[in-house]
This record gives sequence, C-alpha cells and structure tokens, in this order.
Amino acid sequence: MKVFLKAIENGELVEAIITKAEKGDMPLRKDGWQFTWKKLFSTDGALFYKLAKVATPEEVEGILMLTLINEEMLYMNNLEVAPHNYGSTGKYDNVAGCLIAFACYKSFELGKNHYLGFLTFESKTQLIELYERKYGATFAMGQKMFFDPGAGKKLMKKFLLIEFNKQ
Repeated sequence: MKVFLKAIENGELVEAIITKAEKGDMPLRKDGWQFTWKKLFSTDGALFYKLAKVATPEEVEGILMLTLINEEMLYMNNLEVAPHNYGSTGKYDNVAGCLIAFACYKSFELGKNHYLGFLTFESKTQLIELYERKYGATFAMGQKMFFDPGAGKKLMKKFLLIEFNKQ
C-alpha cells in the first residue's frame, strides 16, 4: 500500500510503501532499534509489515507487528519507527501515523463480529496522551487502548489517502 512520508528538513512528501515483512527485513537492536524484531518474528500467527521509501525499499523506516486474538480481534503488538526517524531531529514524519492507519485498515480486513474495525493495543504510559491527542485512540484501562472504527477511518483517510462511505 502506497503512503507518503514527510521530510522533516523541508516538508517534501516522499513516496513510500507498506509491505509484508520477511525475516530478512527485521531490523537489529545493534542498529539502534528498541525491539528484538528477529526474535519477535518467530511468534506463531503474527503478521509483520514494514514501511520503506519506494526509492530505497531495503531501508526500513518503520515496522509493525499484528496478531489476531481469538480469530476476531486485531491486536497491535509492536510498532517501531526507525531510529533515524525519532522525534523532531528525525528524517521523516508520518511513519508511525502511516503504520497505525495501516493497522486500522487491517482491522477492517481481519476483524470479525463486534471487533470489525477495532484495533487494540497496550501503550507505554508516557505515550497514552500522544495516542489520544495525535491519533484519536481511546483509553480503556491500565495501559490498554483501542481505535474504534470511526477513529480508524479518520486515520486511514489522513495517512493512507483512503475515502470511506459514511456509515
């Protein structure tokens, strides 16, 4: 799925793509990544997606891990932005937004019954307010949060450039 990253230095939009990730795509902790992606990749039933610029598909800008709970509720296990994209000094903005929006998109594809269009996840405590304010997530309890179908559609429209019928 094509998306656009925003170059922090000049605001230029850069074409990128989200594709299914393979084991060889998994980034390494020694390169500054926080999660042990190669180990996570062995998780049964997990789905992995990477975001990369179209011009350099081998360079991972961000990575996402999803699982389907009880074959009906999509769960965002992990999401990480490449170390070179951290904060205001990073190269590209919209990496996390694009990956979250893509996860919301997958929740409409994979979610079932009452969970169709819902994406659940656990947030680090310091990120709860950011997920609420910037992305429209709903706080449930503890560190549990979710995106309901309406919030997911807004993110998809903003980051994936997808238009949905009003329902």
